[in-house]
Amino acid sequence: MKALIVDDEKSIRDVLSLMVSEFGFEIEEAESVKEAKEKLSEKDFELLLLDLRLPDGHGMDILKFLREKNKKTEVIIITAFGSAETAREALKLGAFDYVTKPFDVSELRLILRNVKKKIELEKKVEEYEKTYKNFIGESPQIRRIKEFIKKIAPFDINVLILGESGTGKEVVAHAIHQLSNRKNEPFVAINCASLPSELLESELFGYKKGAFTGALSNKKGLIEQANGGTLFLDEIGDMPLPLQAKILRFIEDRKIRPIGSLEEKDVDVRIIAATNKNLEKLIEKGIFREDLYYRLSTITIELPPLRERKEDIPLLVKYFVEKLSKKYGKNINRIDPEFFEYLYSLPFKGNVRELRNIVEKAIILSDGKTLSVPGKRKKETTSKIKIGDFPENGVNLKKILEEIEKFYLKKALEKTGGKKMEAAKLLGLTFREFRYRLSKHQIDDKSN
Repeated sequence: MKALIVDDEKSIRDVLSLMVSEFGFEIEEAESVKEAKEKLSEKDFELLLLDLRLPDGHGMDILKFLREKNKKTEVIIITAFGSAETAREALKLGAFDYVTKPFDVSELRLILRNVKKKIELEKKVEEYEKTYKNFIGESPQIRRIKEFIKKIAPFDINVLILGESGTGKEVVAHAIHQLSNRKNEPFVAINCASLPSELLESELFGYKKGAFTGALSNKKGLIEQANGGTLFLDEIGDMPLPLQAKILRFIEDRKIRPIGSLEEKDVDVRIIAATNKNLEKLIEKGIFREDLYYRLSTITIELPPLRERKEDIPLLVKYFVEKLSKKYGKNINRIDPEFFEYLYSLPFKGNVRELRNIVEKAIILSDGKTLSVPGKRKKETTSKIKIGDFPENGVNLKKILEEIEKFYLKKALEKTGGKKMEAAKLLGLTFREFRYRLSKHQIDDKSN
C-alpha cells in the first residue's frame, strides 16, 4: 500500500512519514499542490495525508482533483488553520477524517489504524467482486463452492471441474486463477472438443517451421503461452487417447516438445480441466486413461445444475439484464413477476447458458422498460399442459387451474358465437355461474 504525504514543512513530513510507515505503507512526499497533483496523476495511492495551506494553493484543490479523477484514495486532512466549515467541506468531498495541528500522536495513530482497516476491507471486497463477477449465486451450494475455491486456489495443484453443459465450469476456472499466486500471469483456455486430434495437438504443443504442410513458421503452443499461469482444458473427456498420453507425460515431466522439434522446453503451468461427461464410465469403456484421470483430479469440484439452485435465478436474471440491456440499447428497469414464474417452471437442461439465452431473447423482444415473457412462449406454456404430466420441479396448481378455466370459457364463447346462455350449457354451468367466472377472469364479451 502506498501513502502520499503533502505538507510544506519538512519536519512535519518526517514525523508523519515515521508514523505512517509503522502501518506498512510505502511513503512518498510532496510539498506543493503542483507536485501533489503530478504524483497523484502518475500513481495510485491508497492514503493521502494532506495539509490545507500550501505555498501554491489550497489543499482542498487537491481533494477536488482526486474526486474528479474518481480516485479511491482515502484522505486525512491535517492543518493548523482548521475550521468547522472547512471540515464539513472536506468530509463532504469524502475525506476520511480531519486533524488539527499540533496533532495528538495517539489520536492520529488511532485514525491511521482505522483507515488501514477500511482500505484492507475495501480491497477484499474489490477482489471478491472481481473474482466472482461472473460466478453469480448465493444459494448454499454456490456459497460452499466459493468457500472451497478460496481454500484450494493458493495451492498449486491440478483441479477437475465436473458439471452439466452451461453450469459455468470456465467461470469457476477463472475464479481459481484469480485467487491463485498465478493471477498476474496468463489464463489460457482451449476446448478439447472443438478441434480434430491432429490440430488439437499442434494447438497445444506448437510446431516448428516445416513440421508439416502449411507450417510456414514456428508457432508457440497454448501450453507454452500459458507458461507461469493457468491452462484450462475444457471438455477433457473428448480428448483423443493418443493425445491423452502426451498430456499425461507433460503433467509428469513439465516439458513439451513442439511438433517437428528435437528439443524439449520446460513449462510451468497449473492445469485445470473440465468435463460434462462421466470420466469413470469412459475409463471402463477404454476411451479415457485412468492414470490421466487421477493426475487431473487431485481436487474435484462438482457444479450443481441450475434446476437444483433455482433460488439463484433472480440474481442471475438481474446480472444478465444489466449486462445485455446495455448491449442492445434497452432501458429495462422492471421484471414482470410472471417472467420469474415462467423461469421457475423450466427444467433448464442448458443451465445458466440457457437462462442467459432466454433473458437475451426477452430483452430483444421487449417494447418497453418491463421484461416479460415473450407472448408466444407464454401461450405455449399453458397449451402444453396435459393431464397426467407432472414436471420434475412441481407446478403452480392455482395458476394452471385458472388458465384452464379461462381457456374453456373463451372457447365456449367462440363456439357459440358469443351467446353466453349456450356457452354456459356447453360447460355444464348455470348462467349465473358462467357470468361470475367471466367477471372473475375479466373476460369482456358484449354479446348476449
